[in-house]
Amino acid sequence: MEKFTTQTGVAAPLNMVNVDTDMIIPKQFLKTIKRTGLKEGLFSEMRWDENGNSKNFVLDQPPYQSAKILVAGDNFGCGSSREHAPWALLDFGIRCIIAPDFADIFYNNCFKNGILPIRLPQEQVDILMEDAGKGANATMTVDLEAQEITRPDGEKISFEVNSFRKHCLLNGLDDIGLTLQKEDKIDSFEARHKDAQPWL
Repeated sequence: MEKFTTQTGVAAPLNMVNVDTDMIIPKQFLKTIKRTGLKEGLFSEMRWDENGNSKNFVLDQPPYQSAKILVAGDNFGCGSSREHAPWALLDFGIRCIIAPDFADIFYNNCFKNGILPIRLPQEQVDILMEDAGKGANATMTVDLEAQEITRPDGEKISFEVNSFRKHCLLNGLDDIGLTLQKEDKIDSFEARHKDAQPWL
């Protein structure tokens, strides 16, 4: 998993509440277990009509086509527990999502896939949503180590994050990476087990 230390980039505004995982990545895109290529399905029903014509969705507008941060409404990522939702966001380039609240499973899946979800009070999200609406001037910096968001005008907003999840993101550790940190102990156990029960 790619480390998350700081992220500077354009922030896109998605001022909608209850954005569920089927809106993020509709069911017809769930046939793959690959984590790449999913950006084409990201928000597809909001981006394209039945004939494939653009609906001028925010992420298809310059400069949001290269957005790294998404400022969203309350209860983001609700609905089914599909891991393809954070995969699609990450494949597009989104590394951080800021919202008043997230659905629990989606929130956990973000951390496991290298995305930083930040919960902030509604009034602070409203400020950042207004910032994000400024187009090319909507550049923000998210500093995980300092736990700060720097607004386009230079003002800083602090955020909270679980210390263990912070450690994992800063070091690029997903569940497999965490397990491999104990590789020497696992190898030692397997060797002892093989000596004690060679018939297995």
